Amino acid sequence: MKILIKNATILDSTSSHHLQTKDLLIENGVITKIDDSITDTNDSEVFESDQLHISQGWIDLNARFGEPGYEYKEDLASGMRSAAQGGFTHIALMPSTKPCIQKKSDINFLIQKSANNIVDIHPIGALTENRDGKQITEMYDMKKSGAIGFSDDKRSIANANLMKIAMLYANNFDGLIMSFSSEEKTAHKGQINEGITSIKLGLNGIPALAEELQLARDIQLCEYTNAKIHFSTITTSESVKLIREAKSKGLNISADTSSYHLIIDDSELESFNSNLKVNPPLRSLKDIKALKMALKDGTIDAICSDHYPQNIENKKCEFDLASFGMINLETSFAAANTALKDILSKEELISKFTSKPKAILGLKNEAIEEGCLADLTLFNPEFKWKYEQENIVSKSKNSGLIGKKFTGKALAVINNGQMSICN
Repeated sequence: MKILIKNATILDSTSSHHLQTKDLLIENGVITKIDDSITDTNDSEVFESDQLHISQGWIDLNARFGEPGYEYKEDLASGMRSAAQGGFTHIALMPSTKPCIQKKSDINFLIQKSANNIVDIHPIGALTENRDGKQITEMYDMKKSGAIGFSDDKRSIANANLMKIAMLYANNFDGLIMSFSSEEKTAHKGQINEGITSIKLGLNGIPALAEELQLARDIQLCEYTNAKIHFSTITTSESVKLIREAKSKGLNISADTSSYHLIIDDSELESFNSNLKVNPPLRSLKDIKALKMALKDGTIDAICSDHYPQNIENKKCEFDLASFGMINLETSFAAANTALKDILSKEELISKFTSKPKAILGLKNEAIEEGCLADLTLFNPEFKWKYEQENIVSKSKNSGLIGKKFTGKALAVINNGQMSICN
């Protein structure tokens, strides 16, 4: 397969063509030529568009598909289509399936079933058996089979000693522990962020303190064990301060936040839209400002989708009975670009989807250079559009962003010798 990309501005700080507008010729999955102008060949598929930009393929650090067990919410095939629609070529997949991903055979299943797709799946193994926080899994076996990291997803590890042991164990083979920060007893039965909106609506609140207590504990454990840890979906201003201080000490810490936490605050929950019921909850405008500044100064390293499909029965019900979660793969870049366009440069924003998550996961860098594999996302950072339900590729439709207007959109992805055009 030959693909000719015309007049694309390259955003890749590792490339000698960074910030230059070039034509690119791709043959059999490899970039064979980059030049100011490449003459069209009869057998090439030509791609050109206004305001066309190109970067290394985007990586998502935090998504869930339903296979095995919850295929009715999202299976591997629909999840990978949704990822490609949003501009992603790599997905770090959380283990919260049924049964959960906790053995090397589970890792092998995901890798083999998703093989030869335009989107590469990187399984995250469960940190504890059945994600119940009682006994650590055979992380080393899963790592050898291809697990990219270890997490109990939305379940924090309550037992500090068990978390300490897991960190020490992971140190032996450079394993990455991905921690969700929410102290269960403090967050107990909370529905939304604790604040003015929760009081007005009469809903139990999830205090920012729940996130910060767990985060502070795990930072201390990280310092004690000299371990590597990644904090998933950080949302509060105090959490930002804790991470900034920990990084200043030289601790091996990284963090991400979701793109929808950058663009929606908890006041929008006055509509009782259960698609906005997420965990961690939507926070205050003060928290959003802190998250944006943390992305600017590097305290928060990356932006994730926190993609969490839920079927209609889990969402179209009384608010306090509705499940947590929102789909976001297809809108993750658009939401982040819209929220951050006056704060981060295009290069800075794209690094939050490319080089930063690659460094966290230890993925190989494929620069946009002649002779390198074509693992690419094509996008228009200025394209203005409105997100409607009919745009959704995911099996589930639980997006709190339906009807929102965005600036910036993925146009196509290229990976593994394939090309997919976004709707």
